[in-house]
Amino acid sequence: MSNDIYLKRTILKETVQSRRLPEGSRNLRVFLPPGYNELLSYPVVYCQDGEDFFNFGRIATTATRLILDEGLEPFLIVGVDVDKSVRSEEYTPDGSRYADYITFFAEELVPFIEERFSVRQDPQYRILAGDSLGGTVSLHLAVSYPGLFNRVISMSGAFYPVSQRILAQASDLSGLHMYMIVGLQENAFETDRGVFDFVQLNRDTVAILKQKGASVFYEEKDGKHQWGFWQQEVPQALLHFIEVE
Repeated sequence: MSNDIYLKRTILKETVQSRRLPEGSRNLRVFLPPGYNELLSYPVVYCQDGEDFFNFGRIATTATRLILDEGLEPFLIVGVDVDKSVRSEEYTPDGSRYADYITFFAEELVPFIEERFSVRQDPQYRILAGDSLGGTVSLHLAVSYPGLFNRVISMSGAFYPVSQRILAQASDLSGLHMYMIVGLQENAFETDRGVFDFVQLNRDTVAILKQKGASVFYEEKDGKHQWGFWQQEVPQALLHFIEVE
């Protein structure tokens, strides 16, 4: 097929009002699959760093190609924008905006999407996706709201010690399904909290998750902590959780 067909996409801009977020609302972009029909119902992928997933991750183009060429079941993508200046405060479990953000996500954002779009309202059809701290907050959302979420795509998750302590205190994560990748060249990545070996952070987190009964797909690949690596991994991540029809 010509590449042009993958660029003919429906991406809507939406704004969800919020009582929890200090700014009172959050901008979203919503990808509707080819042939979207309100009489049907669809899985939905919720992406942290929504703007980056669409612009740098090219997730809408990839989804269109997978649906049209590889027979993947059509699905929606909801990209949740973030203000980079407060990203760590929202995405890190000890961040000042974290509690408000995850409450907003579970109790305001998800109902907003499910009222407006024809998406399946079952945890196995709600997939959370994120890179770095976006992977972190996605996992913590699933742990905090197991009745809503149990499938998480984590690309180079920033699982700092505070995250590992929280996971270690969880009682039972046997309903959780994780797709995790990390780049082997991420072994000394400089963050706003210091320099971390992301490979070791992810290995340690996998061990904790498995100990708690979670189902984990985990791969280490050549790659750096950047979208040049993650963009290449988006197709396999989607194929892991969304079925071929």
